[in-house]
Amino acid sequence: MQNKYAGITKFNVFEKSSDIRFPAFVMYPTSIKSDIQSIGPFAVKATINAEIKEGRYPLIIISHGCGGNYLGYLTIARFLAEQGYIVVMIEHYKNNRNDNELAGKIENFENRPKHISLTIDVMFENKFKNYINREKIAIIGHSMGGYTALALAGGIPYTKERTRINTVIDKRVKAIILFAPATGFYNYNNSMDLIKIPILFFSAEKDKLTTLEDHKKIVKNQLSHNENVEFEIVENAGHFSFLSPFPKSMRNPDFLPSIDPKGFDREKFHLELNSKILKFLRENI
Repeated sequence: MQNKYAGITKFNVFEKSSDIRFPAFVMYPTSIKSDIQSIGPFAVKATINAEIKEGRYPLIIISHGCGGNYLGYLTIARFLAEQGYIVVMIEHYKNNRNDNELAGKIENFENRPKHISLTIDVMFENKFKNYINREKIAIIGHSMGGYTALALAGGIPYTKERTRINTVIDKRVKAIILFAPATGFYNYNNSMDLIKIPILFFSAEKDKLTTLEDHKKIVKNQLSHNENVEFEIVENAGHFSFLSPFPKSMRNPDFLPSIDPKGFDREKFHLELNSKILKFLRENI
């Protein structure tokens, strides 16, 4: 069996009209044997700036949660790259760990989906443009990233004050994968009627931020018309269990993203998660 390797590189996404700039990491298939690289606090088996392997690959964009960052999904991105996908992890402008100025503001709710569409535009123009299968694009979104993916898929979001948030559907997106998504924005009549594409929806049983009960209501009341929804409850998981496992030196009760409910095995779960994501993507894009 042919060995499968991943390359990794970094670039900036820039929109001249609004002067918005944010970084992104791309992981992709390569024929070059991968070494262990230190990417932030993580050790990742990938080759920096490796030449991409000839072919045309589906494009996956990963959207992190509020105050998160793009490095939290490296294990998922590497796995998918090894399986023949180009995966982009972006850091949302002023809604990330280093700069969270726009958290909770309408501007952020409107801009987040734009960041994804802009990233797709950039990928269609940069050195990866001839390697992308433009008919096969999917979004993975965690927490507020789930909100972002739903907006791109056709969801109509509202604030708590029932003010409609202006977002634009990106019809290039053919499927979305949700990790503990922030669905409260869509808890209104007809908010999800326009969503027709396949959805793989993971809800964490012990999530205290985006609760299982809220997710069940959304699936029953808002997504019941969509026959392409796969809803899965992850037993004993917490809100942050979808993040890549942190090094043991970083696991601390005061650093909530690194901690899971007692008895939950994040390493084991991510092996299962990767397989389920791959199966869904192969069947739906």
